[in-house]
Amino acid sequence: MDSLITAAARALAAGDPLGALQRVALRDDAPALALRGIAMAQLGDLVRAKALLRSAARAFGPQEAVARARCVVAEAEVALASRELGWPAKALDAARTTLEGHGDRANAAHAGYLEARRLLLIGRLDEAERRLAALDSAPLPPASRTGHELVVAGIAMRRLRTKAARAALARAERAARHARIPALTAEVESALLVLNAPAARLIARGEERPLLLEEVEAVLASKAFVVDACRYVVRGAGTVISLASRPVLFALARALGEAWPGDAARETLIARAFGSKLHDESHRARLRVEVGRLRAVLRTLADVSATKRGFVLAPRRAREVVVLALPVEEEHAAVLALLADGESWSSSALALALGTSQRSVQRALHSLATAGKVQSFGRGRARRWMTPPVPGFTTTLYLPPPLPID
Repeated sequence: MDSLITAAARALAAGDPLGALQRVALRDDAPALALRGIAMAQLGDLVRAKALLRSAARAFGPQEAVARARCVVAEAEVALASRELGWPAKALDAARTTLEGHGDRANAAHAGYLEARRLLLIGRLDEAERRLAALDSAPLPPASRTGHELVVAGIAMRRLRTKAARAALARAERAARHARIPALTAEVESALLVLNAPAARLIARGEERPLLLEEVEAVLASKAFVVDACRYVVRGAGTVISLASRPVLFALARALGEAWPGDAARETLIARAFGSKLHDESHRARLRVEVGRLRAVLRTLADVSATKRGFVLAPRRAREVVVLALPVEEEHAAVLALLADGESWSSSALALALGTSQRSVQRALHSLATAGKVQSFGRGRARRWMTPPVPGFTTTLYLPPPLPID
């Protein structure tokens, strides 16, 4: 490796992409193309970065398997930064295997961390945890170790393990300080801000207040009967009943929870469950049927009794009923939560992360764009969507903060 390539690599490791480009900007050999690609990624030109890294991978000869594998890892990191979550994971896994086979433990570990990060972004927490558990983070340089700890913190936040999240962020802060790259330090500070932002609202006895993530964890660990509108489940006595696929029943459960210890009027329940401001005997009949179904679902945790004006929730063992709601509730809130990380997303990546159809996401984006809440750039498959962070809106219950490009 010649002196200019060595100097450019050291500049990139120190977070100085302009210094690296000054040394290799006019060169088209494979190592220079790879370094230029990484430099452009650090400068934020992800489209150019991806093209350069692909050119570098093609320029390396068949005998340079390690160099080609490193290009694949770098391209995967660029794809994650640009929220292209549909890139072939098998290619990254093959690159990781190649790097491990040739003794490049640091880059192999980095590839594993990228796999875990992608799994976290698309909500596959169990697989992400297994991938991290199989990694040895010791060979990672400080910059990559910072990203690794941010993924650990992200999983912990999604699992509502705030002590583990804070411990991981403390390790990330130390690694970022050791790396001496300001952008990494800023990423850790951003993650801490998210952890300290309101994660939910508590609605109980007609009053509501914001909750930090630690407080949400405490509420879920309490003996209260909890109607969790963040995850569409009902919790109590160590039992969790999911109503995510039964929106009418969940709407009734939430309305009853918000009215507790009093009863909820039939008119209120009809409006909340069926979206109808007008009601007649057919609505009342349908309400009785749905309340019967809710009573059957909740039979181990609570009863739903009829009153003169409506229905009342009566928990069997809990002495308190509370409702957990998102900090900001509006139509298409899940899409806004993903976009609130400040990164640009494609509609396909949003659909993958939300576990829904791309067409549904496109309709939501069109509605949000009409309201001026999101904006797009590019055309066709290159079209991306983004929005500035919404004040008071935390992505904790959906995604961790964005991770840096090393």
